[in-house]
Amino acid sequence: MKTVVIIEDQTAIREMLSEFIRSTHGYEIAGMYGDGQEGLTHCLEIKPDIVILDVGLPSLNGIEVLKQLTAAVPSVKVLIFSGKGSPANIRELLAAGAQSYVDKMDGFQEFKKGLEIISAGGTFIGPKMATAMRTLIRNPESGQVTTSLSNREKQVLQLVAESYSTREIAQKLTLSVRTVDNHRTNIMRKLNLHNVAALTRYAIKHELVETFA
Repeated sequence: MKTVVIIEDQTAIREMLSEFIRSTHGYEIAGMYGDGQEGLTHCLEIKPDIVILDVGLPSLNGIEVLKQLTAAVPSVKVLIFSGKGSPANIRELLAAGAQSYVDKMDGFQEFKKGLEIISAGGTFIGPKMATAMRTLIRNPESGQVTTSLSNREKQVLQLVAESYSTREIAQKLTLSVRTVDNHRTNIMRKLNLHNVAALTRYAIKHELVETFA
């Protein structure tokens, strides 16, 4: 019996995935989380066999979750199930070690196929990721983000864009307020942005935060 953790911020999708997996022989749900940082923390504790991971997550986006999770638990199989398959995100997911990606528009048949393949130790690339990868091969610059932020700076930027105060960010990341201020200053300098509104627009453009219509 393989243990599965779902990290997905949309409750309806999370519950549908859970119901589908519970009805599929050979799997059991070990946890469901709507927050990236919370999901990562629990995965590091319970070390599930498989993680179903969205990219657009609060507190810590899926790309950063993937980087930290695969570094700490190399044996874990991660199936990215997301609607954020831009070339920039695909580039970062591949760099973070992603081996399986199913776009939410591909439907449950593709999801089922991906789950079966990664469960058996294989790699599954859905149609959306395959298209993005072909784009990157033809035009390597298409998914390039020109300004390089560190992983910690991306995390701070995401939390700033999610309207957390400096003190709240410090508490969430177990950092000092001064360290968070330093990160914010470095982010603004690197991006040549000078206020929270500009940082938020940047984070939305680069899909570091979830937006809703």
